[in-house]
Amino acid sequence: MENFIDTQPSELAPTLQRLRSNWQASKPDYAQRMDDLGRLRHALRLRMDEMAEAVGKDFSHRAKAETRIADGMTVLNDIDHLRKHLRKWMRPTRVGVGWRFLPARAQVRPMPLGVVGVIAPWNYPVNLALIPLATALAAGNHVYLKPSEHTPHTARFLRSLLAEAIAPGRVAVATGGADIGAAFAGLPFDHLVFTGSTAVGRKVMAAAAAHLTPLTLELGGKSPALIAEDYPIEHAAARIATGKWFNCGQTCIAPDYVLVPKGKRDALVKALRDEAVTRYGENLTNLDDYTRIINAGQYNRLKGYLDDAKSRGIERVTLAGHADPAQRLLPPTLLLDPSDDALIMQEEIFGPLLPIKSYRSLDEAIAYINAHDRPLALYPFSHNRATVEKILHGTLAGGVSVNDTLFHFAIGNLPFGGVGPSGMGAYHGRAGFDAMSKQLPVFWQARRSGGDLLKPPYSKAKWLIDLIVR
Repeated sequence: MENFIDTQPSELAPTLQRLRSNWQASKPDYAQRMDDLGRLRHALRLRMDEMAEAVGKDFSHRAKAETRIADGMTVLNDIDHLRKHLRKWMRPTRVGVGWRFLPARAQVRPMPLGVVGVIAPWNYPVNLALIPLATALAAGNHVYLKPSEHTPHTARFLRSLLAEAIAPGRVAVATGGADIGAAFAGLPFDHLVFTGSTAVGRKVMAAAAAHLTPLTLELGGKSPALIAEDYPIEHAAARIATGKWFNCGQTCIAPDYVLVPKGKRDALVKALRDEAVTRYGENLTNLDDYTRIINAGQYNRLKGYLDDAKSRGIERVTLAGHADPAQRLLPPTLLLDPSDDALIMQEEIFGPLLPIKSYRSLDEAIAYINAHDRPLALYPFSHNRATVEKILHGTLAGGVSVNDTLFHFAIGNLPFGGVGPSGMGAYHGRAGFDAMSKQLPVFWQARRSGGDLLKPPYSKAKWLIDLIVR
């Protein structure tokens, strides 16, 4: 494979300026935006197998079906949604001026910002690169993309795909390590989208502050699943298992821990074990469908959580198979009622390890969630509408799927974004289009206006002043 760390820091600013100059010279209209999105969709659809192969190489092994769903279907779905609604979203929206300013009129025009920077992570390296990129194109911007240095095969694929689909001068790709990423974040973009950890997000925000660059930060945190007393344990286990073990837990909105009624903890453990065996075999014999940990650093971090739990006497339950450091294979593992000072409860897990915490009352469970940073996702499980409403009213998260996991991310009409430490701003669909546009207020004054009378000497317009301030 070619050495892919090839962008020099000195190339970044000139590339950005070239993208901005091209944008100023020819701002994309509706036809151009639709053509770019259509070509991108067509190219990705034709190269889906190549995409899955590239991502699989970066993970050593990743379930092909998971790549096709998470990095293929989601992107196609978002592009379809953008193309379906783009003409409507681009139209100016007329707004009232109020009786004091009649007969003037006003409108809000969505205007492209210029050049949008996108810093993509490694866990869904196509999805989290192309969805913000496509949204920025739909809003009429040019785009500068920085893929993760941890997925070089995918970065090569993305560079080739975009060169094929989008005419030169509207999209560029920067590759390189952390030094390039840091310099990239400090460029004077018109908007910057970053997806990654909260710790790195703080650094990106600090770098962007030098130019007051507007940000969309998609971070993470400890997203809880809360099983209410009425919800069937087996059904909850099946859906939590999908959300947790998809991509081997390397998902920013994966359930990070489960809150379960105290008397049902052991039943949940058994149900999750049954799910693991059914999906992957008792000894992880179905390895084709089980994704590996991305690299040795991440594997060792997760192994450190298990070692810390062992030193604290926390009960660990391996659900299927055994760990294999050579393959970076880490089996689905539960940790039962870990204390909050355990390492696994201090940081986002980003792996197939799942803490199970018992609670005695719904109020106690809600209080536990609220005692920690606001999560990127929340997963209440209950068929009782009043219970769900109590949870939603009593907590705040970036997004919610009720009686399931992950799926709110894939709905084009729902904004996706965190709150507080889990993120800033939102994108997907209309929310992304608006975030990557300037909502330009335009006021149209009439030929004759009462405002022409509002000038000294004010005594001549006393009657009008008395009217408008009443």
